[in-house]
Amino acid sequence: MRSLILKVIDFFYPLFRSVMPLQTFRYAACGGFNTMVDITLYILAITYLFTEPVVQMGPIAMKPHIAAFLASFMVSFPLGFYFSRYVVFTESTLRGRVQLVRYFVLVVACIGLNYIFIKFFVEQLHLLPAVAKILTTVIVVTFSYLSQKHFTFKVKTIKIHTLEKPEI
Repeated sequence: MRSLILKVIDFFYPLFRSVMPLQTFRYAACGGFNTMVDITLYILAITYLFTEPVVQMGPIAMKPHIAAFLASFMVSFPLGFYFSRYVVFTESTLRGRVQLVRYFVLVVACIGLNYIFIKFFVEQLHLLPAVAKILTTVIVVTFSYLSQKHFTFKVKTIKIHTLEKPEI
């Protein structure tokens, strides 16, 4: 599956070679696809699945826009990790479990940011939920890319010390 995804993405890279490096293009392609899946699922969930003013899930009650966010996230989280680990940041020298823990921490931060921004945009600025989701996605994707590149999937640099003969 990974090789098929890379073939499809890399096929289009020559069109963007002068604009961005390959890793950035792969992140944009994978992230763009994952974001489209996330937004599509969010809109479908809020339109067809969570149509009541309050969504009751066991003892937890929430507004439809929050329930739709959680539903779309259940798909976009594992898909995003797969793309990040196996397609975009393949040169990371960190162990898989370290990446997973860091990715989880990043995701928790992104959930918090999603919750805060969606709630703010819908309940304070009175934007439509779909518009709020799109604006929130732009903010969170920027934060996520920088965090993944420099924290979750970073490449450890190995310093090589050489013994030099002191000059006399």
